[in-house]
Amino acid sequence: MSALLDTGFLLAVLDADDHMHEACVEALLQEPAPLLPEAVLPQLAYMVLRELGYETLSNFLRALSRGEMTIERTTSADLSRAAEILEKYADSGIDFVDSVIMVIAERLKIKRIFTLDQRHFGLMRPKHCPAFDITP
Repeated sequence: MSALLDTGFLLAVLDADDHMHEACVEALLQEPAPLLPEAVLPQLAYMVLRELGYETLSNFLRALSRGEMTIERTTSADLSRAAEILEKYADSGIDFVDSVIMVIAERLKIKRIFTLDQRHFGLMRPKHCPAFDITP
């Protein structure tokens, strides 16, 4: 079973000074087929440039180009469902990227989310399972 990767999780993987770095790297190494929602990329790129710099972002993009993670595309139907999720959870602060991750998880029947965002993903109730299995 694959896991979907969230922005904060990947930022911790890339930032050796992050207090969650080791736990996130270990979780990622244990996952044979991680899926990176394409919606995560712009948010991650912005945060990596701001916090870690161009070299870190360039190295990450090169790793992606070598196929070290599979990028999962967002469909038109995904965007419609994401709008429903944003409306449903509007009072909780769930953002676009969170909603797209949930939609892709529902579409692909994925239960595992690699995220540091326990609060938002812990609130979500996907259609295909009672709750997400959140790692780390």
